[in-house]
Amino acid sequence: MDKKYPSYLNLEEREWQERLEVALEMLKRCEVCPHRCGVNRVEGEIGYCKTGRYALVASYFPHRGEEKPIRGRRGSGTVFFSQCNMRCVYCQNYAISHLGEGEELKPEEMAEVFLTLQRLGCHNINLVSPSHVVPQILEALYLAVKKGLRIPIVYNTSSYDSLESLKLLEGIVDIYLADFKYGDSEKGKKYSKVKNYYQIALQAVREMHRQVGDLMLDEEGLAVRGVLIRHLVLPQRLADTEIVVQALRDISPRIAINVMDQYMPYYKAYDYPELSRRISSEEYEEALRFAKGLNLIRD
Repeated sequence: MDKKYPSYLNLEEREWQERLEVALEMLKRCEVCPHRCGVNRVEGEIGYCKTGRYALVASYFPHRGEEKPIRGRRGSGTVFFSQCNMRCVYCQNYAISHLGEGEELKPEEMAEVFLTLQRLGCHNINLVSPSHVVPQILEALYLAVKKGLRIPIVYNTSSYDSLESLKLLEGIVDIYLADFKYGDSEKGKKYSKVKNYYQIALQAVREMHRQVGDLMLDEEGLAVRGVLIRHLVLPQRLADTEIVVQALRDISPRIAINVMDQYMPYYKAYDYPELSRRISSEEYEEALRFAKGLNLIRD
């Protein structure tokens, strides 16, 4: 039998129900992300992400500022989830990710958001900062698919993801749009307030690639499946770009990467002198040289 696209159309009812059951259990003793706070979010308890039973959504709209393979001609159906499981000191979306601006949506309401974006002509559903709300996303997707959702899912993540959550997404997510922020976990601890970032991100990206492989584009240059890595170059080599690129090359010599030069000292960056300036053209060109040979994707 021919496989359907998007991939979630191939999931049988039994498979959906099994995943939803596992996801709900993960919320009861929260193991959704690597923090493993252990709180009962079903009962409204909150941990690191400050998110209880239902996801908070800050905004949703057709996004035309993503990479070309993601935005296409009609835009990417972007859903910005509030709160985050990281606390980057230079976060440009800190009002959403740190301060929690947004509205709590129940599964039925989030499903309607997905369907609205489809009706607006978006090429895909782009889930931004989803790592702490995977169970809630699955609940909403299940309902949306029942009501006619037929566009692929982009999982737009910091890569601070648990393997358990990622495995629940296998056969549901076709495109992983994943940050790889640091090649050194001490930098992750200092600048993003998380433990073991490099090790966790590396195993997460490896799992994403196992599921969907290298980036595949259609005849119009639109992403249909695969992994696209984002790497933001930081001043003074603080992102350890060479280490990140070598790790990616070990996963796949043709993995797609967008080496980004748009770092700005947002939020609390000026509290860290080493982060208090933009990167130089020399720093960016060096990062591009490190990434030579990979599948470079530009904005």
